Amino acid sequence: MDERQDGRNVKIATLGQIGLQQFAPYLMNRIMGRYNATLRQGLRNHDLTVPQVRALAVLAVGDGMSINELSVYTVIEQSTMSRTLDAMETQGLVRREACQDDSRTRNIYLTDKGREEFNRVWPAMHEAFSEMFTDVDEAEYATFIATLQKILGNIRKHDF
Repeated sequence: MDERQDGRNVKIATLGQIGLQQFAPYLMNRIMGRYNATLRQGLRNHDLTVPQVRALAVLAVGDGMSINELSVYTVIEQSTMSRTLDAMETQGLVRREACQDDSRTRNIYLTDKGREEFNRVWPAMHEAFSEMFTDVDEAEYATFIATLQKILGNIRKHDF
């Protein structure tokens, strides 16, 4: 028998029964993998990595975040984010400033050069985004975003 039981003795379907093409986490990973590959191609002429562009994008919308917040919003582990920010600081794209409330915490800000760089890469990001939603109308997109927000609320582990 392929069915199993969870801790409450409720029968649960196997992945084989659900199928990969009906398993949302698999589809989301495939979509983001393809998006990131397309983005990498679009960034070849900009000397930036996908993690760097994610950081630029998040900071372009909400400048002055802590490394923790930036790690959450960019979906990048804090150790990787710290190394990414080291490189970005060396490139003059970001600056770190001590938080007024807690001198142990550093907030990250875009420099003018960082904002200019983000504005240069935004067309490549937007193109990759647009390609993903070809033939998806506004109502479908709105429903999709609402569903993603609901899922994110279900799994959220951070206050932000």
